[in-house]
Amino acid sequence: MIKVLVVDDSAVVRQHLKYLYEADGTMKVCGLAVNGREAVDMASLLKPDVISMDINMPVMNGMEATRLIMETEPVPIVIVSASYQKNDVEKSFLAIEAGAVAILGKPGGDSSAIGMTTRQDLLETIKLMSEIKVVRRWSRSLATKRPAPDVAISVSRGHKIAVVAIGASTGGPPVLQTILSGLDSSFPAPVLIVQHIAKGFIRGLVDWLNQTTEMRVSVARHNERAAAGSRVYLAPDDMHLGIDGSSRLILSNAEPENGVRPSVSYLFRSAIEAFGKATAGVLLTGMGKDGADELLAMHNAGGVTIAQDRETSVVFGMPGEAVRLGAADHVLAPDLIPPVLSRIARPGPKNADS
Repeated sequence: MIKVLVVDDSAVVRQHLKYLYEADGTMKVCGLAVNGREAVDMASLLKPDVISMDINMPVMNGMEATRLIMETEPVPIVIVSASYQKNDVEKSFLAIEAGAVAILGKPGGDSSAIGMTTRQDLLETIKLMSEIKVVRRWSRSLATKRPAPDVAISVSRGHKIAVVAIGASTGGPPVLQTILSGLDSSFPAPVLIVQHIAKGFIRGLVDWLNQTTEMRVSVARHNERAAAGSRVYLAPDDMHLGIDGSSRLILSNAEPENGVRPSVSYLFRSAIEAFGKATAGVLLTGMGKDGADELLAMHNAGGVTIAQDRETSVVFGMPGEAVRLGAADHVLAPDLIPPVLSRIARPGPKNADS
């Protein structure tokens, strides 16, 4: 039985989450905390397998509690937040930076298809995250940034990359931050990203990435030209993101692929059709297999393909499927991905095949 600690300042929400988790039959709520301070104490005392953490709370908010727990008694923490509150969204991404493994919107009590899907996503995420092995996060005063090691890579002369397409799901936001932080402000190719995330959080993700990286990050707009030079475009809520041969962004409400919209598969396929071998694809941590087949197609078309490695993936689903298919030219930790992207985006004699 999975032991869950529920943290929320609303008694109604605490009881609702307790009911949802225990009705599943595989989880037992071992404690109910009304603020972050209680959460820190209960995490140490009760040793839960996973924590369901609210953000906006009195005494100590969820961001601060997450940081303290990850510095003292590390345990998988899932942020369950009201996405429509801007303050919640901002603190949610600070909690992700502090070590939370996933972020979801609070489930409602309605019986609509959307409500049922939201609840099912929450249950699946809580159960899956309970199996994650997390490590202690050092306090910011003690932390040091590990320099990204060099990676040997061979790129054919003249093989210039026109676009970088990235797909991510569960555990993706901090990995995206690591990758974008490792790219300098003169990175020449536009970067297009599909991040599976709860509705209402994409704007917060964009704001957080703008604050913590040198890249200029925005939500993609239909028919906008994807500009080169440190520009990053994220798919908006519930819209597929693609690109055409003139570097115009395409937003589509076509049917979901692999059960999701936006879909990584749609993005990768669009990039291949637009630029062929002048495409770089990166598939990061996440549940399922969205984008794996298309990463293989990109590999077969001559593009450069990268999958995140098992050791650093919160969930080795999407990248794992790509590795199984033989779709990845390189299987790398997040801090090794930026130097590879920088090298292939600026091919020259030193990068040529010998």
